[in-house]
Amino acid sequence: MAEMNDFQKSFLIGTQGGSLFTQKEFDDALAEAKAEIMAMAIEASRTAVMMEREACAKIVDESYATTSPNEPIPADWLLTLAEEIRNRIPSQRAQ
Repeated sequence: MAEMNDFQKSFLIGTQGGSLFTQKEFDDALAEAKAEIMAMAIEASRTAVMMEREACAKIVDESYATTSPNEPIPADWLLTLAEEIRNRIPSQRAQ
């Protein structure tokens, strides 16, 4: 894009009711916005991971509550739990 002359800049400022920014000001604001978006995305990911861990732990807790505390846990029970956890959100399971 071609550089604007002073007349063009003042015309745009007057018709848009705002002010123009230098490229550095724009770049700085853009960098700050990107950093805020990344921070929010990281926090959302952390929250999602914690929620998923809790949901998986709940599956194990509820299933374990049906077993006898003094009996060994059979391997097929663990395999069943693993499958329940994998299928907790079927739409997210790899095909």
